[in-house]
Amino acid sequence: MPRNAVIVDAVRSPMAKGRAAGNAKPGGALSHVHPVELLGQVLRQLIDRSGIDPVQVDDVITGCVSQVGEQSGPVGRWAWLAAGLPESVPSVSVHRACGSSQQAADFAAQSIMAGAQDVVVACGVESMSRIPMFASRMGQDPFGPSVAQRYSPGLVPQGVSAELIAARWKFDRETLDAFSARSHRLAAAADFSNEIVPIVTPEGTVVDSDETPRPGTTVEKLGALPSSFHSEELAERFPEIGWHITPGNSSQLTDGASAVLIMSEERANTLGLRPRARFHSFALAADDPITMLTGPLPATEKVLARAGLTIGQIDHFEVNEAFAPVPLAWREYFDADPDKLNPRGGAIALGHPLGASGARLLTTMLNGLEDTGGRYGLQTMCEAGGMANATVIERL
Repeated sequence: MPRNAVIVDAVRSPMAKGRAAGNAKPGGALSHVHPVELLGQVLRQLIDRSGIDPVQVDDVITGCVSQVGEQSGPVGRWAWLAAGLPESVPSVSVHRACGSSQQAADFAAQSIMAGAQDVVVACGVESMSRIPMFASRMGQDPFGPSVAQRYSPGLVPQGVSAELIAARWKFDRETLDAFSARSHRLAAAADFSNEIVPIVTPEGTVVDSDETPRPGTTVEKLGALPSSFHSEELAERFPEIGWHITPGNSSQLTDGASAVLIMSEERANTLGLRPRARFHSFALAADDPITMLTGPLPATEKVLARAGLTIGQIDHFEVNEAFAPVPLAWREYFDADPDKLNPRGGAIALGHPLGASGARLLTTMLNGLEDTGGRYGLQTMCEAGGMANATVIERL
């Protein structure tokens, strides 16, 4: 008999400003916190909030993208031990690029639904101040000669993929910047108090709120920012591109962690815990690795078909704001209600701590459904290589 996998609780750290590699500016509020300590504090508070005996946890599935340096090895294992939690609980690290902790949550739910496990923590972490993006490449070519030959004259940065999407859907600069200003406005107005857990830095400072949203963001201010990815070589290769992608309509480099307590409905009832939502449906998809960021389109089609739902039956959408054209193209493709799309802002305002973002979106969507009384939520995440995850949950 099929089992329900339910969410008992979901939390995240504040989103703190990261620091790009080579940037001399000081990092944000969490830049001095080792990623193991950052995730460890989130895990400890997730367990404490539920009151569960942590020895009952079967596994800790941890999303992390740059699994190198301070995030190398089983980062979830070290975080669990750093939190003073039982040595008997194992952990595994997952890399599905930006969707790593969404995949962690999906793997956890699927294992529980299959009867292999009863209680799993799905989580994610990324300290983009301490471990710069692409640090795991160590200056090496990750593609190999066959991939380079297949996609000659070469793969492109994700920002160029975003430019291609903007060109295909005919989004001008003002449209992208208006969506970005909306993200900041909504995030600044949202109440995240039920999902954020405070983090204590090595200096003893308590960080308990997001530092990334900028409520004063306007289309005019964003319009003054220069293009991030323009080059003469790329302009010659892609003459259709308008070069509209800037730091202002892209996701922010961010430090953060997130965690979700998932268990079988039977176990939750036995423990006297109230399930907040159940996992309804899952899907994976991929598109070409040049436009790269369009994977959420086929992933959403697949997850809706598996769920037996229409886009109009979904009450809350979380489409990761890697770049503004991604959710805008998704919204136009599905003719989705714009008010249901990222109603608490997204990664443009809150930031995108790569390995933590999937579980962060899930946490925000869960709280959004509860606050509005919505039933179904759908989240989808574009990922490197043209991949995408899509997940549907049902509020209980």
